[in-house]
Amino acid sequence: MGIYGAINAAISGLKSQSYALENISGNIANSQTIGYKRLDTSFADLVASGGTDQTTQIAGTVLANSRATNDIAGDIQRSDIDTFMAINGDGYFVVQQKVGESDGRSIFSGDNVYTRRGDFQFDEEGFLVNGAGYYLFGNAIDATTGNPSGSVPELIQIQNDILPATATTEIQYRAKIATYPLTTNADPADPGSELLVGTPGADITAATESDFLASSVAGEAITIYNDNGSPVNVQLRWAKTENADPTAGPPATLDTWNLYYLTDADATGANARYTNVGEFQFNGNGSLAVPATTSITLSNVTVNGAVVGDVNFNFGSGGLTQTYDPNGRVTVNTLNQNGFSTGDQTGVKISGNGRIVATYNNGQTRALYEIPIASFNADGRLARLEGGAFAQTTDSGVPLFSATGSVEGNALEASNTDIADEFSKLIITQQAYSANTRIVTSGDEMLQEALNMVR
Repeated sequence: MGIYGAINAAISGLKSQSYALENISGNIANSQTIGYKRLDTSFADLVASGGTDQTTQIAGTVLANSRATNDIAGDIQRSDIDTFMAINGDGYFVVQQKVGESDGRSIFSGDNVYTRRGDFQFDEEGFLVNGAGYYLFGNAIDATTGNPSGSVPELIQIQNDILPATATTEIQYRAKIATYPLTTNADPADPGSELLVGTPGADITAATESDFLASSVAGEAITIYNDNGSPVNVQLRWAKTENADPTAGPPATLDTWNLYYLTDADATGANARYTNVGEFQFNGNGSLAVPATTSITLSNVTVNGAVVGDVNFNFGSGGLTQTYDPNGRVTVNTLNQNGFSTGDQTGVKISGNGRIVATYNNGQTRALYEIPIASFNADGRLARLEGGAFAQTTDSGVPLFSATGSVEGNALEASNTDIADEFSKLIITQQAYSANTRIVTSGDEMLQEALNMVR
């Protein structure tokens, strides 16, 4: 190949090291770019002529190529912004670019691209767009089933919609009831004084309310809701109506209790003040007698004139027990219900399972979208686009929605550029470039010597 070949090889080295320097420069420049994937440089030697016999071959030129690092994750950093998100593991967000507007509404490209950049925030139309101008896609959640309503991602748009009220249809109630209730009338020296004064199981009228209150104990209260979201306060009380008779033969007399709720605080005379929910019998070990009551449905529940409708009291299996308590009271373990008032949206955040969840001022939350994560068989073959996005190519394969990564809210993925590593590569590149210039200089001097021989 001779002197000219050596100079040619050195020049290819200069070009390749310049190529490497450009990648290093770009990596360092993007060391703080969210979700940036650095470009490494691969060098490939080109064999010079010399036949197939290696002993006659000589070193040739060099070619530089970029090597993608899409599958190397950056560090995940915490953020105070609820709509920021990061992918922990494999995968990409599905996004599109905005190409214009028509009648004040945004128009999008229609071509999905993919990114790891998760600094998404809402624009004026309720779309989630990241700092590079890419708009997020997701799968809408069916409010009834709680599952995605389709498999094809759609553009995510969040409206500040009102969450309609939902009437209460179930009250979950679990409690421990004292074996001996310390009612106002209760006197340990007077057996039976702790029992209900009045007819067991009957509703309590306004005329008999004082006797009822003196011979019953509080079972706590809960707010439920009717169809229009109006709150209704339900006050519960327990009254023991019969003590077990250990001398009685089968079927033995059991401890018997009745549960009541306040129906009408303004009732007078013979009108019902408290309504009976049901009767409960307990074995000596404190468990409900067989058949154990696990739920009771009350028809057309009305409290102080507010109609709620049918409400199921759900006690669950083993939810009601009778136990010794020196305080003689009812200890409620669970008391909640499934209704709520109308709610205004107060915020949006990303849940731990990768869903966009809206929060409301009535304490409710609702999942609106599930964020899909796309993966590719050949990440390194994706086409790089501006703004940290990637496009599908023939070599990358089609997107697969079975990525092993997960979405984390209040987080961002940092660039995978390591400044120290880039500086190390910079030193090596600079030295290699300088060494190639020496080859050119030496080749030039050798050519001068050859030309001087003819003088």
